[in-house]
Amino acid sequence: MPARIEDYALIGDMQTAALVGRDGAVDWLCLPRFDSPAVFAGLLGTDEHGFWRIAPGDAPSAHRRRYRGDSLILEQEWDTAGGTVRVIDFMPPRGTAAPQLIRIVEGVSGTVRMRSALRMRFSYGRIVPWVHRVEQAGGGHRTVAVAGPDSVWLDGESETYGRDLTTYADFTVTAGERIAFALTWQASHLGAPDRPDAEQALAATEEFWHDWAAQCTYQGPYREAVIRSLITLKGLTYAPTGGIVAAPTTSLPEDIGGVRNWDYRYTWLRDATITLSSLLRTGYRDEAKAWREWLLRAVAGDPENLQIMYGIAGERELVETELDWLPGYEGSRPVRIGNGAADQLQLDVYGEVVEALHLAQHTGLARNDHAHLLQLRLISWLEEHWQEPDEGIWEVRGPRRHFVHSKVMAWVAVDRTVQLLEQADCEGPLERWRALRDTIHEDVCTHGYDPERNTFTQSYGSRELDASLLLIPQVGFLPPDDKRVIGTVEAIQRELSTEDGFVLRYPTSGGVDGLPGDEGAFLACSFWLADALAMIGRTDEAHQLFDKLLSIRNDLGLLAEEWDPRLKRQVGNFPQAFSHVPLIDTALRLGRGCAGPK
Repeated sequence: MPARIEDYALIGDMQTAALVGRDGAVDWLCLPRFDSPAVFAGLLGTDEHGFWRIAPGDAPSAHRRRYRGDSLILEQEWDTAGGTVRVIDFMPPRGTAAPQLIRIVEGVSGTVRMRSALRMRFSYGRIVPWVHRVEQAGGGHRTVAVAGPDSVWLDGESETYGRDLTTYADFTVTAGERIAFALTWQASHLGAPDRPDAEQALAATEEFWHDWAAQCTYQGPYREAVIRSLITLKGLTYAPTGGIVAAPTTSLPEDIGGVRNWDYRYTWLRDATITLSSLLRTGYRDEAKAWREWLLRAVAGDPENLQIMYGIAGERELVETELDWLPGYEGSRPVRIGNGAADQLQLDVYGEVVEALHLAQHTGLARNDHAHLLQLRLISWLEEHWQEPDEGIWEVRGPRRHFVHSKVMAWVAVDRTVQLLEQADCEGPLERWRALRDTIHEDVCTHGYDPERNTFTQSYGSRELDASLLLIPQVGFLPPDDKRVIGTVEAIQRELSTEDGFVLRYPTSGGVDGLPGDEGAFLACSFWLADALAMIGRTDEAHQLFDKLLSIRNDLGLLAEEWDPRLKRQVGNFPQAFSHVPLIDTALRLGRGCAGPK
């Protein structure tokens, strides 16, 4: 049985990532990229689907764990009858080198007997590789596992043996002693990768993260939470292209035992605006620039067929399939790879893309004429299609509707483009688009607002609420002191809050999303409520909610997508960029005591 979702830690090299449990097991690792097939898929099944555990035999769970300073270097410690041992896990930032997972066992006190158990299963736990030894010319040997295009090389300072299709190493470590193991991926048709120098790699990795974290300009009261969230975002960045995955996992359930299980190892356009905002306002201009360039490359050439998400290098084909040999996390099936939502119509992404380009221009990133031309083409398409129903921000699998948030973001797209034209940065039909902006605004206020309840609704003609409506004042559609905004914030707080004060995306009982079952409180929406409360002047409540949200992070400062109020545990893919980015934004807002739009 895999651990609770929040009991995992993230390590990564900005091209892929691993999840490490308190028991010393790496239960999830895709090689060589975030979206590659997993070599360890025990997270979505059992040990039979792949893992690598290093731990003492008489202490199943680490007694302490932490990140080494502001880094993604994980340290876990076990207290045993014989002494105390520490395991240091990390993945060196690799550039063009082969991906490596390095694990250093360090004796802290006494003498501790340890075991390394490595079970590699390629193709998401389905394929047992051919594992054999390769003798080295200068003496000694290396262990290699090969299947199809992949090979994984194990190097260690302890003798290994095979049993039950698993590679073991039994050894003891004494105080002050350090024993290293390394796992390196290489395309199977290439020669053996270089043996890593574990200590040198550790020093270089620590230096990298120290230098990167030092660039953070935020020094407010929530710095610990902000810097950990920024490091997490960096860890979810695919360095060769600048794209940021929503999460490094697939199919961790939003409803334990249910079917709401999706692949999040891709890059969503709607993350663009809030990610750019967070990076720019905390000093990370290089990452913001790389993110904008990824965005332009992904959308370029065919902006009329804008997708809501792309692969980490800009790939468009993300075909959704099910892996029927995996039983799923705690029985949550199906396990999916790919994401069929990539083919949906979600009009809000046009607003989010244009807002991202607008933000980049107005926060000092170098002018990009291609971005301006792209923006004009997007609005030309939106002008003809904004009145169509869509699947909306939550990617419903039910019928298309006229979602209010989608229309609001269409207004944002036109409004920011009007501002671009007014500044004479490029040419376009200014008066026509001013009129279009007014038309969309009037349409939303007429058809998306319930005057009897004084609240905007999820879609035209409906009575359901939707937490995405909390963004109305943040994007400037209406001012925070507008009675309709205040009424909407209060209605959402009243009708979509759980008993512990967190926020659901929308009522699942109405069947709007076309799926059975329920889901937890969506953490991004809960941060949005804290923002909205601050904007309408209820700052004490905003701080209380934000502090409560910080309290449900795991001990390493990580958040999944949702919080299950019944089970009191995190659910959904982990860690989730769309939780950590609004955490940063809310911390910045509350830290400066500002109640206006960002």
